[in-house]
Formats: sequence, C-alpha cells, structure tokens
Amino acid sequence: MDIESFRSYCLAKPGTSEDMPFGPDTLTIRVMGKIFAFAGLDAVPLSVSLKTDPEQAIDLRERYDAIRGAYHLNKKHWSSVRVDGSVPVQVITNMIDTSYALVAKGLTKAQREQLATLT
Repeated sequence: MDIESFRSYCLAKPGTSEDMPFGPDTLTIRVMGKIFAFAGLDAVPLSVSLKTDPEQAIDLRERYDAIRGAYHLNKKHWSSVRVDGSVPVQVITNMIDTSYALVAKGLTKAQREQLATLT
C-alpha cells in the first residue's frame, strides 16, 4: 500500500474529506469533520495513524512489530502502522474501516443522520 492507495481507500468512504491542518507533511482524513486517519507524507516507509479499539490495538501490536501506539496521540485509542510490507494490506484496510466506524459512531446524532443519507 502506498500513500495514493491509502488516500483513495479512505476517501472512497461516505462523508470524508482531507486537509493538512498540521502542515505540509501530515495528511489528515476526516469523516464529517472528525479525523479518523493521519498519514506522514515525509515518512519512508509510509506511516499512518488510525483510531483502534483498545483491545484490538493490544492484539495488533503483539502480532506486528510495525504497529505501535501512535506518536502524539492517545496510545490506548490510536495506533501507528509502518507500511513496510510486514503488515498485510487486508489488515491495514480493516484498521481503516474500524477507525472510520469508531469515529463515525462518536458523531452527533444529526451528523450520523446526515452521514446515513450519503451512503
């Protein structure tokens, strides 16, 4: 997975947008204005941060050396993935799906209703 496939996968989800509020090196992807993914554009290999279920995060971090607590974020709820080929693409896409769902679940009722009309 490269930055373009990561970006495309995330932005294909309903209600998503992208911006760079932290500078030109960090891409953020949002659902209804709430961040669910970060990508370090200057990182080689690509590094992304995604919201994770705390129990799932523990399991993933034990199975893959390339997954750890996200830098500058709550490590209980956010994981960073070094996209170097050691983590299967399916695991990363599942993590993106989970991150999107967790953030969407935390939206206001009005935002969730609006998001439902976009699907």
